[in-house]
Amino acid sequence: MSEIAGTGLAGPAWLGFLGILAALGLLVALAYRGWSVLFLAPAAALVAAGFSGFPLLASWTQIFMPAVAGFIAQFFPLFLLGSIFAKLMNDCGAVGTLADSMIARLGQDRAILAVVLAGAILTYGGVSLFVAFFVLVPMAQALFGVSDIPRRLVPATVILGTSTFTMTALPGSPAIQNVIPMPFFGTTVYAAPGLGLVAALIMLTLGLLWLEHASRAATGRGEGYQGPKMPPVDTQRMREHGSTASTFDPAEIGHGEPAAGRPKLASAIAPIGVMIGTNLLLSLVVFPTGEAPFLASPEWGATTLGAVAGIWAVSGALALAIVTLIAVNRSRIANLRQSIDGGANAAVLPVLSVASLVGFGAVVAALPAFHAIRDWVMHLGGGPLVSLAVATNLLAALTGSASGGLTIALEALGPTYLRMAAETGVDPAAMHRVAVIGAGTLDILPHNGAVITLLSLCGVSHRESYRDIAMVGIANSVVALVAVIVLANLFGAF
Repeated sequence: MSEIAGTGLAGPAWLGFLGILAALGLLVALAYRGWSVLFLAPAAALVAAGFSGFPLLASWTQIFMPAVAGFIAQFFPLFLLGSIFAKLMNDCGAVGTLADSMIARLGQDRAILAVVLAGAILTYGGVSLFVAFFVLVPMAQALFGVSDIPRRLVPATVILGTSTFTMTALPGSPAIQNVIPMPFFGTTVYAAPGLGLVAALIMLTLGLLWLEHASRAATGRGEGYQGPKMPPVDTQRMREHGSTASTFDPAEIGHGEPAAGRPKLASAIAPIGVMIGTNLLLSLVVFPTGEAPFLASPEWGATTLGAVAGIWAVSGALALAIVTLIAVNRSRIANLRQSIDGGANAAVLPVLSVASLVGFGAVVAALPAFHAIRDWVMHLGGGPLVSLAVATNLLAALTGSASGGLTIALEALGPTYLRMAAETGVDPAAMHRVAVIGAGTLDILPHNGAVITLLSLCGVSHRESYRDIAMVGIANSVVALVAVIVLANLFGAF
């Protein structure tokens, strides 16, 4: 094992670049085949460290693990509360009620729009991605079967409603991707609301136009639904692929006792209304005008209220939503302890998996060879917003994870971007929104865990459905990202 003396690099610089490429290739290739990120991330990090001559054990215990621990310490409350909320919403039948309500209001003649809006309501309301998948896929397949819309369009329709505008663009979204930039930029989940609404409108409009076009074209060719309603569900395979793509472990979806019936719409939507309203109140009224001088003390982390207010707001909103859900729907939750335990357990693998990707990024960011990559990214033309968009897109694409790629980018480059923003007069709120939309664009490549999981759940292949997924998940997001950058450069954050 070679060691580092001071800050010198052992071995030629090109060897360090080769190591980073080899590590990324290992991570992408084996993650696509279902290998656990808990093993892959440290293994790939040590490959990169070894090529650069870094001491392997020190790279693991002194760089990788502190980054993992830092991510968990900061974001585990959100994973925990979000998973419990999603599990309780599912077990009391509220998720099904909300989905059915959308179908009843729009009808089978607007099946695509019904599925998209149902997914948007669920995910914007705090329901985790995989919980939404398990409800939306059978709903979409039933609707598409009746309307004779090709089954291959189900994954793209679900992706548009759950993994695009509600995840990255809509202001106030509790998605972890919208939360991650807050400590780096001192923002809230409502950062640049006007820019976010413009981006959401672009994503939704272009996505619906494409899906309607694809459906009409299929009808013109005589192509109907074709295929079974629902394939057997392999939750273990979904777990292997999806641990970095959501805040909910799919293996826990069946634990607990689902309600025999479903609540009325008012009871189903009340917890979501509480979550959204509380988040808004805490983010924009309570914490901005409050004071917490005790946070400056070392025992409280030597921080400020502004640095933690965003995470506190979302955590408080989710906690109050859980209390409301239990109070309103307690009679429909067959076994409260099992449901809460299942939700809590469902948070563990996702937070450890994403944190492991963060640890991998921390090791790579410490390598001398990465400094040249960082300098190249930072000096791209177009200012800090363009540079940030490229960095988050690239890292999210390589990891197949919006949250993982976003955290890696901000851990390595966040302070530098914040300094560049101050020097160029760019509002940190615009940086927040560009970072989130950028991370949610090229993450939807074929090796993305959510894509693999959704295709498996729908019983279709990449060959059948990925083109449509790319159009509604990548192409429209790229257009929205460009529009946001242009508007932010012209008018600032609004």
